[in-house]
Amino acid sequence: MTTTYDPDHPSYYDEKDLRQELERVYDLCHGCRLCLSLCPSFPTMFNLIDARDGDVAAMTPAEQDQVVDECYQCKLCYIKCPYKPPHEWQLDFPRLMLRAEAARPKTLRDRITTQVLARTDQTGKLASALAPIANKALARPGSPARKLMDRVVGIASERLLAPYARVRFSTWFKKRGRPALGRAEQGRVAVFPTCLVEYQNPAIGHDLVKVYERNGISCELAGGSGCCGAPWLHSGDFDSFKKQAAKNVARLADDVRAGRDIVVPQPTCGYVLKRDYPEYLKTPDAELVGSHTYDASEYLWRLHKGAHSSIDTDFGGEVPATTAYHTPCHLRAQNIGLRSRDLMKLTGTNVTLVQSCSGIDGTWGLRSEHYELSRKVAGPLRVALEKADADVVTGDCQLANGAIVQETGAQPLHPLQFLARAYGIAPESEYGSP
Repeated sequence: MTTTYDPDHPSYYDEKDLRQELERVYDLCHGCRLCLSLCPSFPTMFNLIDARDGDVAAMTPAEQDQVVDECYQCKLCYIKCPYKPPHEWQLDFPRLMLRAEAARPKTLRDRITTQVLARTDQTGKLASALAPIANKALARPGSPARKLMDRVVGIASERLLAPYARVRFSTWFKKRGRPALGRAEQGRVAVFPTCLVEYQNPAIGHDLVKVYERNGISCELAGGSGCCGAPWLHSGDFDSFKKQAAKNVARLADDVRAGRDIVVPQPTCGYVLKRDYPEYLKTPDAELVGSHTYDASEYLWRLHKGAHSSIDTDFGGEVPATTAYHTPCHLRAQNIGLRSRDLMKLTGTNVTLVQSCSGIDGTWGLRSEHYELSRKVAGPLRVALEKADADVVTGDCQLANGAIVQETGAQPLHPLQFLARAYGIAPESEYGSP
């Protein structure tokens, strides 16, 4: 039995060795149970073991794999688990699940789905260029076009998908005039827009840049502005992930050496840059990029609380009385505090936290085989938002926000968009998604 989370280790893909390690970890988890409420993997695991009077060794490979299938890499185990490294038991549940995912044989359909979901830049460039046509084909869940997509590429036909923008964020950024900063320069950043902002919701990027510039933060477009590689990583394709990561790191490290921090408006991508690049690349440049990467609200709050810096707190625009704020799993797993909530509270709004999972978590909830379970996971989120009954719903993760739209019909704002409206900054509708 080998406890390793390194895909370059000679035993990493050995099935017999992996099965023994799964048994070891499942036994530890069964005796602890702190993660019972986090995701479907844990209640499934515990029920299967309990049905065998606690005999973990009696689980079949198929039952072990069911636990793997139901892990959607939310990373919240890291917050609760008492045995995570550097504990002597070295229990890293999310990375063990990735090991199991990487080691299992892939069907043709699995490979096709991963290719479609992971090649976000190729898809995004094409779909943005053909936005009216692409959006018409994708817009209606359950349509004949979506059912065909489900059968061919494995993306759930009933899943609500975000439309593509006619004008990409990077195009807007390069063509825009450079207004003067709202105050003396207090920071310099390179904006890593992520696929979701680059191709599908550039309005988040517009407002991020304008809020930052109002507060004396000089913005440039990050040199490595392609996909972070999360879809490759979460499907267990480490070779493709590391290739994408190395390309991004080479460019982002240049931005850092030029004196700019990296700012990311989407928490999954921020987590990948901060934690996964250093973990899997193991290079000085990956460490450099990881240590200079910030969530968009995290960076702004850091500026606000600085010894010699602060942000503008003159909010003369639209400030709702009540706001429901959804805290995405990959943001909570970063363990940086709820900085989006803290920033929104500066405006005077009353913020209600909604900490239920959206059931998307990267690309897991987009896959056909996970759709029904994903909707079940999102049920408590719907209930919590209905109970909050707030004037405005906000959330940092565009994927999770898509689930909120599907579950409730409410259209969430990114917290930086919330701040922009509170400042009185109008949205640039002519650049928005069609």
